[in-house]
Amino acid sequence: MAGRGKKLALNTITSLILQLVTVVCGFILPRLILESFGSDVNGLVNSITQFLGVITLLDLGVGAVVQSALYKPLTEKDTDMISKIYVSANKFFRRLAEILLVYVVLLMIFYPLIVNKSFGHMYTALLIAAICISSFAQYYFGIVNSLLLNADQRGYIQYTAQIITLILNTIACYIVIKLGASIQIVKLTTSLIFLIRPFFLVLYVKKHYSINRKITYTEEPIKQKWNGMAQHFASYVLSGTDNIVLTLFSTLANVSIYSVYNIVILGVKNALLSMTNGFQSLIGEMLAKKETEKLNNFFGYVEWILHTGTTLIFGCTGVLLVNFVRVYTNGINDADYIQPLFAVLITVANAGHCLRLPYNILILAAGHYKQTQSNYIVAMILNIVISIATVKIWGLIGVSIGTLVAMAYQTVWMARYDSKNIICWPFKNFLKQCGVDVITVLIASLVTFKIPMLSVSYISWFLLALEIFAIWLVIAVLANIVFYRERVSSMFKRIKGRFVK
Repeated sequence: MAGRGKKLALNTITSLILQLVTVVCGFILPRLILESFGSDVNGLVNSITQFLGVITLLDLGVGAVVQSALYKPLTEKDTDMISKIYVSANKFFRRLAEILLVYVVLLMIFYPLIVNKSFGHMYTALLIAAICISSFAQYYFGIVNSLLLNADQRGYIQYTAQIITLILNTIACYIVIKLGASIQIVKLTTSLIFLIRPFFLVLYVKKHYSINRKITYTEEPIKQKWNGMAQHFASYVLSGTDNIVLTLFSTLANVSIYSVYNIVILGVKNALLSMTNGFQSLIGEMLAKKETEKLNNFFGYVEWILHTGTTLIFGCTGVLLVNFVRVYTNGINDADYIQPLFAVLITVANAGHCLRLPYNILILAAGHYKQTQSNYIVAMILNIVISIATVKIWGLIGVSIGTLVAMAYQTVWMARYDSKNIICWPFKNFLKQCGVDVITVLIASLVTFKIPMLSVSYISWFLLALEIFAIWLVIAVLANIVFYRERVSSMFKRIKGRFVK
C-alpha cells in the first residue's frame, strides 16, 4: 500500500493545487472580460464554449471506458494489451477530432444566426474559431495520454502541466486585454497556450511507456467501447444543458449571470472532485485484485469524507454565494446579478452532484456501464424536460430546478445499485449519511444565514467567510461526533500522527 499511498497523495495534492489555481484564474479573467467587453460578450463567450462542449457528446463515453479497460493490464504489466487499448482509443479520438473540425465550420455558419444580432456574423465566427483550437488539440494529441496516466495513478503529471499552462494563460490574457486587444485575440491567446499541455503529455508518454503504436489486433481490445454512452450523455446534459437552454430560450445576459455564479460553484465542485481523482484508479485496482475487505473499508471512508466535505463546503457556499457575487460584480450594472433563490438552488443541485460521487466512482471503476444505462438516461431526460418547461416561466431558477431533480434521482439510484450489485455496503448506510447531512445543513443554515456583510468589499466578504466557515465546521464536527464517533476519532488520530512525525 506504500506505493498506492504515495501516488494517491501526489494525485490529491496536485489536483487540489490545480483546482485552487483554476478558481483563482477563473475569477480574474471573467472579471476582466466583464469590465472590458460587458455582460453580453461574457455571455457570448460562455455560450460558445458550451456549444463547443457538445462535441464531447461524440466521445460517447469511450474515455471513461478506456480508463476502466486499462486498470487490469496496467496491474498485470501486460504491455501488449496496453498498446492495443492505446492504439484503438487513439484511432477513435483522431476521428473525433476530424468531426470536431466539421462541427466548428457548421457552428461558424449557423450559430451567429441564433444569438444576439448586435454581434456581426464575422465577429462571432472568428470568436468560435479562436476558442476551438485547444479543443481540437486535446482530441487529436492529448486525451488518450491523459487517460493512460490517470489509469496508472500518475494523474499528478498532467495536473502539474495544467497548473503551469493556466498561470501562463492568465498572465498573457491580462496583458493582451490591458493592451486593448479584441476578445478574439484574447481567446486565441488562451487556445495557443493550452496547446502546450497535450504536446508535453505526448513527449512524457513516449519516454516513460513502451507503447507499440504499430501493434495490430483482430479483436476489439476495449470490450465495452459503446456501453459508456448513456453515462457520458447524462454527464454532459447534467453539466452543460443549462447554458444551452438559456442561449436558445432566454438571453445572453442570463447566460452571463449563470456563468458568474457557476465560476464559484464550479470551483467548489472541482475542489471536491480533486479529492477523488486518485480514488477511481485505486478502487479499480482493488476490484481487479478482488481485495473485497480493503475495498469495503476504503469505500466507507470515501463515502463519509465526501458527504461530510460536501455538506460543509457547499453549505458555506450557499450562505456566502450572493454576497460574493455582489462584491465580484460591483460596478457592473448592465444585468441583475443578485439572484438569491437561484444561488440556493444551483448550490444544492451541484452539492447533489458531489454527493453521488462515491457511488458513481464505484460504477466507473467496476466497469458497470451497460448495467447502469437506464439511470443515466432517465436523469438526462428529467433535466432536459424540466429545464425547457420552466426556463420561460422562471428563467435561471427553472434550469436549476431541472438539474436539482436529476441529481437527486441519480444519487439515490446509484447508491441503491452499488449496495445490491458491486459492494457489500447496505443502503441504510447511505440513508443514515444523508440524514446526518440534512441535520447539519438545517442547524448551520439557521445559525448563519442572517449574519450580515459589513461592506461590499473582498475584505468584508473574507471576514464573513471565516466566521461562517468556523460555525459550520463546529456544527459539522459535533454532528459527526454524535453519529460517526469512530470515524471522527480515526481522522483526528491520523492528523495528530502526521504532525507528530
